[in-house]
Amino acid sequence: MNNGDIIAMRSCPSPSDTVELYEITYWSERTRVKGLLGIPREPTADGLLYLRGGMQRIGMVRPARIVQYAQQGFVVFAPYYRGNRGGGGRDEFVGVDRFDAVHGVTVLRKFMTANVYVIGFSRGGAMALWTAILRDDICAVVSWAGMTNIALTYQERLDMRRMMKRVIGGTPTKVPEAYAMRTPLERVKNIKARILIIHGERDEHVSFKHAEQLASAAKGRADTWYYPKFAHAFPPKENREVVRALSEWMKEGSV
Repeated sequence: MNNGDIIAMRSCPSPSDTVELYEITYWSERTRVKGLLGIPREPTADGLLYLRGGMQRIGMVRPARIVQYAQQGFVVFAPYYRGNRGGGGRDEFVGVDRFDAVHGVTVLRKFMTANVYVIGFSRGGAMALWTAILRDDICAVVSWAGMTNIALTYQERLDMRRMMKRVIGGTPTKVPEAYAMRTPLERVKNIKARILIIHGERDEHVSFKHAEQLASAAKGRADTWYYPKFAHAFPPKENREVVRALSEWMKEGSV
């Protein structure tokens, strides 16, 4: 069995009659991983890989979010990441689980024929960047409130330190290499895709420093949409507006 091969596919209830939802089980680095697929009833050729934030149950993929992006004219696939919802293995917080995103593109390509875009929210920002680093078939990558420096996350998020020490194997001081290998900043220069950075300047979960460091690493190649009054989660109305705008941004830059 090859990475990205589909093992199982089952229909799931959808909150919209315009989008069909399916749970996919696929193969990723010798592990069964699950994710949610959204297919618009209106035919579309473009695909979007949506990379969730959080860890385990926190930040889990929601059907409404997949439908929201599918209604913008994308076939959408959102990996749960390994160790979640019956998937095998263990979520390593941007460790080997990054390949669940990389091979998620292979899954997505089985259901669409044109351009592939990637968006990552929060922890998914690092996952999205790694996907664009490790694949050369991504047209655009969006980091929305994206975590880009894992050691910085450890410093800032006191509530996450216990989990990070357990999952990563220690602190940034004790195992600096483990944090460095999870942080994509030094490899951003290898990204061929267009880059968009979206961040609220009042974000207390993923500080604005993450956006600034990513913009610096991109060396002028990234578009930036910064929101001085917004925190981690944007208000519903503005969230919908940004989703529409970023969808247009992705498609405008593609042939």
